[in-house]
Amino acid sequence: MAKDFYATRSTAWWKVAVAMIGSCLSGVTFVSVPGMVGSVGFGYLQMCVGFFLGYLIIAFVLTPLYFRLNVVSVYEYLEQRFGVASHKTGAWFFFLSKMLGASVRLFLMIATLQLLVAGPAGIPFWATLLVVMLLEWLYTVRGGVKAVIGLDIVKTLSMLVAVILCLVLIAREVGAPDTSLMRVFYFDDVNHPQFFWKQLVGGLFTVVATTGMDQDMMQRTLACRSVGDSQKNLIVSVVLQIVTITLFLLLGVYLYQFAALHGIQAKGDALFPAVAWSGLLPASGLVATLFIVGLVMAGFPAGGSALTSLTTSFTIDILGGKDSRRSWIHTGMAVLMTVCILVFNALNNTSVIDAVYRLASYTYGPILGLFSFGLCCKAPVRDKWVPMAAVAAPLLCLVLDLNSVRWFNGYHFSYEILLMNAVFTIIGLCCLIRKK
Repeated sequence: MAKDFYATRSTAWWKVAVAMIGSCLSGVTFVSVPGMVGSVGFGYLQMCVGFFLGYLIIAFVLTPLYFRLNVVSVYEYLEQRFGVASHKTGAWFFFLSKMLGASVRLFLMIATLQLLVAGPAGIPFWATLLVVMLLEWLYTVRGGVKAVIGLDIVKTLSMLVAVILCLVLIAREVGAPDTSLMRVFYFDDVNHPQFFWKQLVGGLFTVVATTGMDQDMMQRTLACRSVGDSQKNLIVSVVLQIVTITLFLLLGVYLYQFAALHGIQAKGDALFPAVAWSGLLPASGLVATLFIVGLVMAGFPAGGSALTSLTTSFTIDILGGKDSRRSWIHTGMAVLMTVCILVFNALNNTSVIDAVYRLASYTYGPILGLFSFGLCCKAPVRDKWVPMAAVAAPLLCLVLDLNSVRWFNGYHFSYEILLMNAVFTIIGLCCLIRKK
């Protein structure tokens, strides 16, 4: 059991590259990326440019570091660089972000299944939830990281087949794509959330923080046999991810055109489900089936990989690597995630979901700041005060975010709030530098 929940560095790089496409795309992506075309066109590709640059940093800076230090959890680096308090600070920020984020993603997948399939069949929400979480627990507790990578490969292939077939079927009905919905670059208004440099910088630092400094994502890369294999995996993976995202955006164009032709009023996240289940397509049964298969395969493995990484991080980082408790911890993570999903369902408020996603830009900021300071500055710090600096940074960012329109002439923070969060953390660490 000792190695079930973390990488053993024995997996072929191309398998990990294919798996990482699926691991970076969730059920939220499956419905949200096509839906965003109506408001921002192909503007999401600006962020993808940042993703590519961020993957270069992960491949050639962070990955060699993790292999050289031979770490099980990426947050072990923080203890080697700063001390125990810094190690646990990074682990707790990861735990909070991953637990809430994974719970929201699973909730949205289960809620959609409940609305379209389980509810009409008379199955209550709690029963659907228990079945999904039991399956999540079973396949991860039996197979660990290898099961996660294996299912991510199946997930990737299933999503690609689903989106390509849906594209072909809907394009036959609609015809040529509407190029007015395909705008990529936004350079004209610096206050606009889609302004190019905001998206590029946000994409770069978001992917460095949420992939390169995330135990869930890096345990896949650390499953490769060598540094070189991991680097090949990362570069190939990000290119394939951008291609896949482009397919989802193109699908969004066709979905909006189809909806306009047939008087379907849905937009945003509701667009794809509405078209798939409208019964207006020639192969409506096939499209509806593809939508359900794609949604499940997009959402289900994400929950399993989150459970595995939470178990690894909690065991190694917070409890100090006590393997005898690992199975119980894994079960506890599944129970806690189930409780979170039940709470989201009881609140039944989309603003809560938006708040959780917004929270991610705050919880990953201190992690990005800790790693960046550790890599760029060799000065020692007063480790016991690091948690205070890490907590203060998100609070300062929250003050800025709430007052940015009034203080900065109408400026709205977007994903760059993550970078500001990291900068405040670095400033706090500079104040804690210990003289030799």
